[in-house]
Amino acid sequence: MSDAMNEMKRGFRDYQPKHFLWEVSEGGCVATIRLNRPERKNPLTFESYAELRDLFRDLVYASDIRAIVLTGAGGNFSSGGDVFEIIEPLTHMAMPDLLAFTRMTGDLVKAMKKCPQPIIAAVDGICAGAGAILTMASDMRLATPEAKTAFLFTRVGLAGADMGACGILPRIIGQGRAAELLFTGRAMNADEGQAWGFYNALHAADQVEVEAVKLAHSLAAGPWFAHTMTKTMLNQEWAMGIDEMIESEAQAQAICMVTKDFRRAFEAFAEKRKPVFEGN
Repeated sequence: MSDAMNEMKRGFRDYQPKHFLWEVSEGGCVATIRLNRPERKNPLTFESYAELRDLFRDLVYASDIRAIVLTGAGGNFSSGGDVFEIIEPLTHMAMPDLLAFTRMTGDLVKAMKKCPQPIIAAVDGICAGAGAILTMASDMRLATPEAKTAFLFTRVGLAGADMGACGILPRIIGQGRAAELLFTGRAMNADEGQAWGFYNALHAADQVEVEAVKLAHSLAAGPWFAHTMTKTMLNQEWAMGIDEMIESEAQAQAICMVTKDFRRAFEAFAEKRKPVFEGN
């Protein structure tokens, strides 16, 4: 990487958010974002939406963080947009301000999708509204048996079409199941979530974050430049036909083949040892 590009990179170990917690592992490669208003089940506010959006955008320039765990404090993930700090003010806004708000929340999902690090959601308890969207926008999802996930926008008189839900959720759990959740606003229990492919695995409450961090470390120790390419292609190929998909993956894999990590992996295999990846 050129000196100019290196100068754009920076460490995020000392990042200090105002509206959630940020914890970095001892090795510095895994960060945990913890929504932290447990007395209210970790609702989101205008400020926390914006700060999360900006963080995920900025992680493109991280020199250290290779994987993210997203979770909530106090036995719940998130109850969604705060009723009194978001919902009530929205009822008094004019259309231009409302559109600015809905675009801003959508920008958070865009930032999560474009963030190069894999994002693993660790979900316990209530995961509702925008909280369910953050989980949906993550790359992998672990939950406890007590997790209840609800896209409950219809309960407040709004469409299920929020922050990409009508496009992303059907791709995860299927059109019919997504339609049921988005029309009814009912909670998807943890067993349904796992059976439908929304949750990758279920773990006990005292283990779900441990397992999420363990998974994050395994990804961070892997070929993380290649992981970045995998995430890019998973998102980019949604709008492609089969020919475009195959050509795009041909180009993506050829790019990975010129990395030193590819050579390191071959040499480690030949020498019957575990490879050490450096992301270049």
